[in-house]
Amino acid sequence: MEIDFLTNHHKKTKRNYLERVNNINKAEAAIKAKKWGFDYWDGSRDINYGGYHYDGRWEPIAKKMIEHYKLNNNSKILDVGCGKGFLLYEFKKLLPECEVKGLDISSYALENAKTEIKDCLVEGHANNLPFKDNNFDFVFSLNTLHNLYCFDLEKSLKEIERVGKSNKYICIESYRNEHERVNLLYWQVTCESFYTPEEWIWWFNHCNYKGDYSFIYFE
Repeated sequence: MEIDFLTNHHKKTKRNYLERVNNINKAEAAIKAKKWGFDYWDGSRDINYGGYHYDGRWEPIAKKMIEHYKLNNNSKILDVGCGKGFLLYEFKKLLPECEVKGLDISSYALENAKTEIKDCLVEGHANNLPFKDNNFDFVFSLNTLHNLYCFDLEKSLKEIERVGKSNKYICIESYRNEHERVNLLYWQVTCESFYTPEEWIWWFNHCNYKGDYSFIYFE
């Protein structure tokens, strides 16, 4: 089912798409970004975040997810592509006894994660999750799977389905028209899977992913 937790969060960031391609060497920015190190997280805004620091903005999203999926202190929660773990930290604040796990490909992000949950995070790839079948009450992945080539995307969707029970949620970048497609191409530095919503739903069905989803659009 399509359910939107992130559009308001996404729209808080102002983006100048033409400036992004006219004022920087986009290819060089992408090369640096795909190393998933300092440049991607805390380097120049021309490359990606321009400094990804905790500011509490993920708390409202955690509250919405807890309410929607009826999570509690006995829940086990997994974030695939957790970055510095800010959203997982919010889950632990709101549900102190819940079990959280996070996985990310970036050793830099994990080294600079929220201290309170660092021990809950592991380095790895979404295409091979180091967890047992049906291990988590809630599995989510935000703004991650569109960074994968199709062969890894297929494996990752199947892995998310494998380790989760009934509650799963994925958010990915997409486009509904040529205007949004161009904006996405101008802005992104790490995206490898460029699909319309209809194509994404095809992928979900193809991989037998039965969880919820939403799309980020660059309007």
